[in-house]
Amino acid sequence: MAVTAFGDLPLADRDREWDGAAAEKRVRAWAGAQDEPNEKYRDAHVWYDADSKDNFTAYKLLIADVVDGKLTAVPRGVFAAAAVMQGSRGGVDVPDKDRMRIKSHLAKYYTKLDDTPPWED
Repeated sequence: MAVTAFGDLPLADRDREWDGAAAEKRVRAWAGAQDEPNEKYRDAHVWYDADSKDNFTAYKLLIADVVDGKLTAVPRGVFAAAAVMQGSRGGVDVPDKDRMRIKSHLAKYYTKLDDTPPWED
């Protein structure tokens, strides 16, 4: 189990639409990860199951999309991941020991957005 390293991705405009399924397809194509995940694909997510890293289903909390050919964090994707960490959409099945690191990762993007994560309100 692993929380991805904070990549300090550039931020898309705050009002950019978020469509996780469409972003997933674009990230796969951009990363050249059509058959199996790779490191570039991993960078678009906050968490993955390192024991199953060759399976797309091992990757959770997608926060990035490809914008103008670059992997870019999308604020609404970050907000969606944070909401899931708070239990929205049934929450996310990750080990308890990773939860604080996931929140820390997401909080760094909130800081870049001059905003406060929901768990700090």
